[in-house]
Amino acid sequence: MLFTLVAGTCLLSAPAWAQSLKIALSSEPTAIDPHYHALSPNNALAAHIFDGLTKQDEKQKVLPSLATSWENDGKNRWTFKLRQGVTFSNGKPFTAEDVVFTICRTLKNETAIAGSFADITGNFTAVEAPDPHTVVITTKAPDPLLPNFLSGIGILSASIVPHDKVTFDPANNCGVTGKWPVVGDFNDGKLAVGTGPYKFKSYTKGTSIELERNDKHWGTAEPWASVTFVPVPNAGPRLAGLLAGDYDVIENPAARDVSRLKDDKRFSYVITPSTRVIYFQLDVGREPSPFVKADNGKNPLKDPRVRKAMSLAIDRDAIVKRIMDGAAEPAYQFLPAGMFGALPNPPKLEYNPAEAKKLLAEAGYPNGFQVTLSTTNDRYINDSQITQAVAQYLTQVGIRAEVDAMAHAIYFPRRAKKEFSVAIGGWGSSGEASSFLRQWPATPDEAKTIGGSNYGGYADPEFDTLIRTAITTLDDAKRSELLQKAGIKALEGGAFIPLHFESTVWAYKSNLTYTGRADQFTMAMQVKPAK
Repeated sequence: MLFTLVAGTCLLSAPAWAQSLKIALSSEPTAIDPHYHALSPNNALAAHIFDGLTKQDEKQKVLPSLATSWENDGKNRWTFKLRQGVTFSNGKPFTAEDVVFTICRTLKNETAIAGSFADITGNFTAVEAPDPHTVVITTKAPDPLLPNFLSGIGILSASIVPHDKVTFDPANNCGVTGKWPVVGDFNDGKLAVGTGPYKFKSYTKGTSIELERNDKHWGTAEPWASVTFVPVPNAGPRLAGLLAGDYDVIENPAARDVSRLKDDKRFSYVITPSTRVIYFQLDVGREPSPFVKADNGKNPLKDPRVRKAMSLAIDRDAIVKRIMDGAAEPAYQFLPAGMFGALPNPPKLEYNPAEAKKLLAEAGYPNGFQVTLSTTNDRYINDSQITQAVAQYLTQVGIRAEVDAMAHAIYFPRRAKKEFSVAIGGWGSSGEASSFLRQWPATPDEAKTIGGSNYGGYADPEFDTLIRTAITTLDDAKRSELLQKAGIKALEGGAFIPLHFESTVWAYKSNLTYTGRADQFTMAMQVKPAK
């Protein structure tokens, strides 16, 4: 099992506080718009500026935020009571109308990547505001995880666009009379209006994101008058910047370098296991596939024997030990054991290159085939190095693999357009096993409320029946059983090859404290002066 470790405890007295905080990020957010892309760096940044109806703590427990309470009628109707006395950063009061407007905007967002957040709100049949402090959401089918999902949807002020009475009527523009906001309207700060603990100050892509404290925030006052996020994609310069005093907190120094901090009283660090599984998604639905070349002209990824051979070719233990320096755990399913709906003791996905070669020969590829592995080089921990290692493992069994690495700002839009044959992915599950299973292996429905990230064309009617039943089952015991069965089917299908679960490392000056998060969010709100 992975571990949580804090080292280098504070032995120095804290200096007088300048009330400014500078954080070096390993992966840069791609937008200020909270609805642009459901990507962890984006969601973490958005949580500083925009509150959701709910929020999640460092262990992903759902807590009140702009909604103080909620209840379900035992079917598909949820009632949320809203926090009173809250104002947006532009001085406008927060009311139920803003919630209705926000939900409409997720469905009218032409610049969203891969339908982000519409996969949640597309399941809504009605969103009503019976009074300024109550919102009632009716879903097409029971949705037991709705409070979890709503934690990721930042609430906007309806005042940012011209409108008449705002009602949940997307077909008729919900009462909005002007243009719906697009991503650029937030990136330049014009519409970056939220109720969060910080306010937007500036955004210079590739250079910095600056925030200032929202002194009118309804919650506990933050100690930092200003916060600056600096993207530093390479681990070496991030650590060097911390050691030089340029940064107060850094994300993900290389695990092998953490030992340098252990005996240095100037610094502390924390290593926290996450729910993020790193995996490869295979294009199993097309003939031909764009980056696969076989002698017979077919797409070998469509053959289950080939997919199993690819999994058998990969030494997960070696990747965890040599590339991740032990700060990860081999993944034999799509979320860690112990989480709701996970298998308690999943069978180990073995490393067996001899069996892999045998399966390739049985499938008609004794001489293998060519394939390109597409990957980010600045999103997941050691992502391009992991992909290089997997390419070498595949080549050893006869699959001639090349690597195409690119920045995540380029990669994710291309992946959403289904331009890849074998694509890296990383998914941090929220709440339970359905988080991954409904989003990735499920056959997409018309509204893309499930299967929104099924870019590889995987389809299994038996799996679909299991997951569709599970996500509408309110009984926890029955839902857990269904999710475990669905997880087994997805593993058997082989269209998604899990590698490992990341752990996240944060290092910081010893006059600070930081609470690591299972969702890997780097939050200024978690950074406190050491006592």
